[in-house]
Amino acid sequence: MLQRLTAKEDDNTEKPEGEEECRLLGKFDLRGYVEAENADHVIGGMFPMHFRTILEEDPTSTPPMSPQCEGFNFRGYRWVKAMILAIQHINKDPSILPNITLGYQIYDTCYTMSKTVENSLAFLTGQNETTPVFRCSSGAPLAAVVGAGGSTLSIASSRILGLYYFPMVGYASSSLLLSDKYQFPTYLRTIPSDNVQSQGMAYLVKHFGWKWVGTIAADDDYGKYGVKAFKEKIEKEHSEICIAFSETIPKIYSRTKLQTVVNTVKETNATVIVVYSSDIDFQPLVEELMISNISSKTWISSEAWVTSALIAKPEYFPLLGGAIGFAVRRGYIPGLKEFLLDVHPGRDPDDDLAIEFWQSAFNCTWPNASIPYNTDNRKNVTGHENRVNFTSDHFCTGEEKLEELNNTYLDVSELRITYNVYKAVYAVAHGLHQLSICDPVSTEAPFTGTDSKCASIDEFEPWQLMFYMKNRMRFTVLDEHVDIDGKGDVYTPYDILNWQMNGTSEIAFVNVGTFNSTSEDNYEFVVYNDSIFWNNPASAGIFHHPKDARECTGCQEDYWSNADRSGCVHKEVEFLGYDDALGTTLIVLAVFGACVVLSVTGVYIKYRKTALVKANDRDLSFLIQFSLVTTLMTSILFIGKPVDWSCQSRQVTLALGFSLCLSCVLGKTITLLLTHLAKNSKVAEKARMLFRPVFQKFIVLISVLTEVGICAAYLILNPPRMYKNTQFQNIRIIYECNEGSIIFLCVMFGFDVFLAIQCFLTAFIARKLPNNFNEAKFVTFGMLVFFIVWISFVPAYLSTRGKFKVAVEIFAILASSFGLLGCIFVPKCYIILLKPLRNTEEIVHGKAATNDKSAPPTSASCTSEVNNTTVSTVLED
Repeated sequence: MLQRLTAKEDDNTEKPEGEEECRLLGKFDLRGYVEAENADHVIGGMFPMHFRTILEEDPTSTPPMSPQCEGFNFRGYRWVKAMILAIQHINKDPSILPNITLGYQIYDTCYTMSKTVENSLAFLTGQNETTPVFRCSSGAPLAAVVGAGGSTLSIASSRILGLYYFPMVGYASSSLLLSDKYQFPTYLRTIPSDNVQSQGMAYLVKHFGWKWVGTIAADDDYGKYGVKAFKEKIEKEHSEICIAFSETIPKIYSRTKLQTVVNTVKETNATVIVVYSSDIDFQPLVEELMISNISSKTWISSEAWVTSALIAKPEYFPLLGGAIGFAVRRGYIPGLKEFLLDVHPGRDPDDDLAIEFWQSAFNCTWPNASIPYNTDNRKNVTGHENRVNFTSDHFCTGEEKLEELNNTYLDVSELRITYNVYKAVYAVAHGLHQLSICDPVSTEAPFTGTDSKCASIDEFEPWQLMFYMKNRMRFTVLDEHVDIDGKGDVYTPYDILNWQMNGTSEIAFVNVGTFNSTSEDNYEFVVYNDSIFWNNPASAGIFHHPKDARECTGCQEDYWSNADRSGCVHKEVEFLGYDDALGTTLIVLAVFGACVVLSVTGVYIKYRKTALVKANDRDLSFLIQFSLVTTLMTSILFIGKPVDWSCQSRQVTLALGFSLCLSCVLGKTITLLLTHLAKNSKVAEKARMLFRPVFQKFIVLISVLTEVGICAAYLILNPPRMYKNTQFQNIRIIYECNEGSIIFLCVMFGFDVFLAIQCFLTAFIARKLPNNFNEAKFVTFGMLVFFIVWISFVPAYLSTRGKFKVAVEIFAILASSFGLLGCIFVPKCYIILLKPLRNTEEIVHGKAATNDKSAPPTSASCTSEVNNTTVSTVLED
């Protein structure tokens, strides 16, 4: 950037005091291609011609220097050539920008953010050391920039160029973050957003029925936001799919961190792994995975590495064979192969990139050249831990045959990102062309409030060109119609590719489907299952035919592939069975509880003539005991293999049992409430006298009939059914009940909750009756136990699966039933059996006092104080 410095003495010449000059703080070491002298406008370009920069040991011990790069990237070099060829085609085409010559200024990003930032600043300021103007470079003005490769690099560059509203067109940056026009107002691209690709991956996982998926992301914006979008699609639309693990690939090489990822892949049960990473970042992890001899995984690839020659090597096929990935649309660029062949280091001794290309391609050293190649300064790199320089002692002759070279530079069979580069250059040219043909007289002239409604092609501001690139970005290139929307995004179809080995032992990218998106909400997904090669052995859930391991067939619904994927076997079945230890324990508890209730009933029958049994309606006590036996024995219906009749009967029986129990308790507590209110109200006293036992039974009848009506509607309109659940585990079938209408189920048990709340309120108000045995206190405790059990039940029920989900509900039934039994009947049985002297008319009716402090205070008599005199009233049958 620029710095204003006070002029100092130079060559004994003293400058006037106060005069200042413009000076660059640092000069960047930028490599690339520049052709701008005879151009009218220049298009900038940023491409990863190298894989990385060389890290310095201690960057603070020496003056700061622009980092050097290493690891020649043949694929990135091909992208550079595609941009130059596109500009040559435009300059020769009379239909676009006639009489306008375009130049180029292309820099190497080295696939690092630091170099990308250097490039961006160089585009804005130039590279001359001392010039008293803002833009210090000579030549034609910069119109726009094509770049910068990866999403993280484009994000960094676009933040800088966006400050000055310089248009930027990406060719490989698909991060959905770049669609945010508030952060990146001048960014456009010719590759679809990852929002589209993530949707396609989610459809792919859903299509094959995979439930357990791992994710690996590069530690950058492309990887992290890509995996984030994939997870959001899964959670929103395919909730039955679970993420087994999420790992990241370090951006700076670290073997320790890579081995952590490898260990996760080795230990996981997930056989499907989604990888959102560039080929450059993914390659070191692949090397580590190969050493660990990992196989039997199905890899889902993002577009950044699915067709990369850096990854698609035959030696990697045991690991990655059968991978399925998404690739952007493939295109054909006329004349590209010939243009790629037209390179030779002997033509221009200053073309150091051509020299390095030649040296790296043929592993030879160019005579009289000091350009390093085939170096790797990373520490502890897999396969060559103690080597740095891999150069050859053999000299290049210049007679090497480029057409015989077998690497990704000359491979024009899969022009996908290369084709996007070509379209990106044409996008800039189209914007310039629209600006040049603007008619000031036309009503479509865009710029108001200026001297002219049109910008001049000879002199315009970046924001003026951006207007056309944002609002009129519809053009045709190589017979393809390109339409970039207001967010700078384009919608083009993805090819779904499958890695297969061809007859020459090379990896072939076989098209097995398409994923086409024409808008954010319009998707078309097609996969041809029969064309897919699955890595041997076949993926889980399918099996391969012994005669042809490449042909795989899916197992039927109730079957799963065996261990060696050679056939199908029955899936495991899970339900809470009678022979299960947990099921047996629950049955024993239920039968034991029922026996205890029947024992209480026996006591009540034997002592039915005593005052305590007759108090507060003996018939209701017997009905409560009957309902408790019903609820306890209903829990047995939850055990065993579910069938339609058991699913339909268990919840209904449970609801009816609780409604009978709670309505009987309500009949009792209403009587106690009226007795309590009668202390201070003559009206309440009269109401208590009129409230006969028949009214208590009427409350029970109305409540039970209401519950019967709700249950009948539930069973008729949308009854429960047996359901085979395979959503949570592919290898296991969980037999459970589909409860039908959740609304009816909530209404049915909601009525029981309503009765329980009424019981609690009436008992709580009457808990302080001054009597010998206050039944309201024990009913209050019973209702509190009931509420605590069922409130605890809800989160426990929702967080469990399979047979344990059923067990949780049975525990709740047993606990609440035992709670009501213990709170309502145990105190009475204690007095009846152990303190019979208190079970007399005099004591129960309050006519005689008791000095026995060891027993609970007795009361079925309801005592009220009226006009300072004690009146005892016993509600008998």
